[in-house]
Amino acid sequence: MMPAARESLLDAAYTALTRRPWSAVRMVDVAAAAGVSRQTLYNEFGSKDGLARALVRREADGYLAGFDRALTVHHDPRDRLTAAAEWTVAAAAGNALVRALLTGCWSERLPSPALVRIRSGSAVPAQRRADGPLPSPADLVALVRDRAVAVLAGPGVPGTDTAELARSCELVVRLALSCVAAPPPTEGGIADLVRRALSRQPMR
Repeated sequence: MMPAARESLLDAAYTALTRRPWSAVRMVDVAAAAGVSRQTLYNEFGSKDGLARALVRREADGYLAGFDRALTVHHDPRDRLTAAAEWTVAAAAGNALVRALLTGCWSERLPSPALVRIRSGSAVPAQRRADGPLPSPADLVALVRDRAVAVLAGPGVPGTDTAELARSCELVVRLALSCVAAPPPTEGGIADLVRRALSRQPMR
């Protein structure tokens, strides 16, 4: 199957999930919405659980890609981390699967695939990856912390205390996650929280 067709099936599954609980999403309806046969859907994902794993994997990848983009918007390290924190909060607010991945709170409306690797008999490379381990909230914190450190430290930047930078990056990520769970009442939201926290943190 062409990657575009796989994406169409995942789009159809995601749209269905926004309209009804995952338990009520039917494979035949997902296939019809994507314009393919139900057999084609099963050939690609293997099962409804395989489709769920692929959907969760895609949303995790999309969140990480957005985090990477946010780190490139500004030049100042504090502004970069502020943008990344804002992206985290916005992504969680706009996508129930991203919110569940970041918080570990999977509602009854959502699929809840096991995060551990499962035995994969798929011949589809993308599905074999989806059948691999899915990120836990702790995994995502470590991933985005390390990505932020890699961008902010840069190759061969003299005088960078990477341990201190890692602490600052993790602080920002955890502040963002706290705002996902309990949005701040202040008008400035996550941006103000991050800027105040980073004003006391060395960034180099």
